[in-house]
Amino acid sequence: MAGAQDMAGHLIRRLHQQSVQVFQQQMQAAGLDLTPVQFAALDAVAAEPGMDQATLAARIAYDRATIGGVVDRLAAKGLVHRAVSRADRRARVLALTPEGAALLAAARPQVQALQAEILGPLDPAEGAALLALVRKALGAAAP
Repeated sequence: MAGAQDMAGHLIRRLHQQSVQVFQQQMQAAGLDLTPVQFAALDAVAAEPGMDQATLAARIAYDRATIGGVVDRLAAKGLVHRAVSRADRRARVLALTPEGAALLAAARPQVQALQAEILGPLDPAEGAALLALVRKALGAAAP
């Protein structure tokens, strides 16, 4: 039987910690004030302006109960604008502000570059295989 240190959950948690640490270091080095979840949220809103917070939570696989806090912080930084939905007065639709679009444009190349660092010891074929297996484990189709 494998020890806890070799179990999938533990190894995935450690890889996540490494990923977040690399992300934070790279953003700080680039002078960008952005967390991984905030980046994912900005990227999703840029891809689908006018989505509501519940849709955003689903797109980035984030808890609906806490996505409001993420959006609150993005709005407080002047990166997203919220408006009442015309289709559903209870919903708030989201759009990037010019500042949010500029920050996202500055962050994208940084985030792309740090992907290799996250998977550091893997060669490109191993990295691609890992990503395909993770997508499969999550039940998502590989691109």
